[in-house]
Amino acid sequence: MKRTVQTLLIALTALLGSSLWAQTPPNVLVVGQIAEPQSLDPHAVTAVNDFRILVNIYDGLVRYEDGTLNVEPSLAESWEISDDGIHYTFNLRQGVSFHDGSPFNAEAVVFNFERMLNEDHPYHDTGPFPLAFYFGEVASVEALSEYQVRFTLSEPFAPFLSNLAYPTGLIISPEAVREHGQDVGRNPSGTGAYQFEEWRANARVVVSRNSDYWDGAPELEAVVFRPITDANTRVAEMLSGGIDMMVEVPPDNVATFADAGDFQLYEQAGPHLWFLILNLKEAPFDDKRVRQAVNYAIDKEALVNDVLQGTATVATGPTPPAFGWAYNEDLEPYPYNPDRARELLAEAGAEGAEITFYVTEGGSGMLDPISMGTAIQADLAAVGLRVRIETYEWNTFLGLVNPGLEGKADMAQMAWMTNDPDTLPFLALRTEAWPEQGGFNSGYYSNTTVDDLLNRARTSTDQDERAALYREMQEIVYDDAPWAFIANWQQNAVATDRVQNFRLQPSFLLLLHDVSKQ
Repeated sequence: MKRTVQTLLIALTALLGSSLWAQTPPNVLVVGQIAEPQSLDPHAVTAVNDFRILVNIYDGLVRYEDGTLNVEPSLAESWEISDDGIHYTFNLRQGVSFHDGSPFNAEAVVFNFERMLNEDHPYHDTGPFPLAFYFGEVASVEALSEYQVRFTLSEPFAPFLSNLAYPTGLIISPEAVREHGQDVGRNPSGTGAYQFEEWRANARVVVSRNSDYWDGAPELEAVVFRPITDANTRVAEMLSGGIDMMVEVPPDNVATFADAGDFQLYEQAGPHLWFLILNLKEAPFDDKRVRQAVNYAIDKEALVNDVLQGTATVATGPTPPAFGWAYNEDLEPYPYNPDRARELLAEAGAEGAEITFYVTEGGSGMLDPISMGTAIQADLAAVGLRVRIETYEWNTFLGLVNPGLEGKADMAQMAWMTNDPDTLPFLALRTEAWPEQGGFNSGYYSNTTVDDLLNRARTSTDQDERAALYREMQEIVYDDAPWAFIANWQQNAVATDRVQNFRLQPSFLLLLHDVSKQ
């Protein structure tokens, strides 16, 4: 196997010497990614772009059942939950090894979560761990035996199993962390279907078949993830045969691939929200009337139909309609009403306000961000706001936005793809999720009633009660308008007709274990 992979890497280096590949290698899947990954440490990243690689290298205790957001066993064969919802005891799969040869066991699980959650852990400094919030209710993790581990929560936490299935819950080799320290993100070792081979910056990440995978060896010999940040270049590579698969097809090209006989277009609705973060710390968006004016001023139907070519629907609030049980169907999207927007701006004394608007070139779930940004700029100009766009590469963009907009920008694009109706509002709308406290509330929204509703919803084990609390939260956030709610995307991907057994997942992850290539 090693000789085969080395031969493959030599061939890849030669092929990448040309601007477009003539043909991808046999039995190797080449995937066009939208950006360079930040890290291959599952606990250190936040972007779905990175997660799509990581879920093929690592496993978690549980995973999402194929085609659903239901949780099923993975590295844990079974589990028991105490009647009070405080104790989760997992019975682990035996005989599993990490790619570096070290054993998977209960101590490895304890190491992973202690590393993220315990500031006194000797390897906590290999972070930061921006989504450790997912496990904020974990009071302790203990190994009861070699293959049994117990999580004790500080209070009942409804999304716990779902969060374990999310990539932040993937299990990395403790030996790899000990050996590589802060560089483990460049030297990953998991238990997944594919094992890491190479990361060449801005060119490719290569993973090869794990022949000893506990769930059966994959058919593909290897997968190559190529970061191609420019959408037009990704499309050209797909059409020329330089890549076998592309995620997040630009809206203008969906019809091209749908009509072509030698490609397969995949589409699926999922829990996605594209929105604008508004900076509530500073004028003009510290005034609710101005925030509401922005929501009225943007022609979201035109964005969805003209820019996104019908690949999305207009968003209503912070909860995507894909979470049907928790979605507030009584709310209607802010209508396009520039006259009402002008009235609100006049009431707030904000006519002619200058707005700095951060736009990204592309990123996870960002759709067509530059075109959307310029259309939004024009809509806001039409009601008298003077908007100046600053455009950044995706990882640079995240580095500017995630620490908070105060003193930098008034508004920024953002997209989230989530696994539970709790995730996005809890991590990005609570007062305790302001950036300086480790959250993603980059616009500094604060409403104590919303905080209370979210805290109560995540500790309830009654789904009907949780749904009622989430719906009330949506009404308040809709009125407060800390964001401009723009679009819910229908995710897509395209592959050549040689790619078999691929399907999109509602989690937006890229599962390649069962994929083959003719």
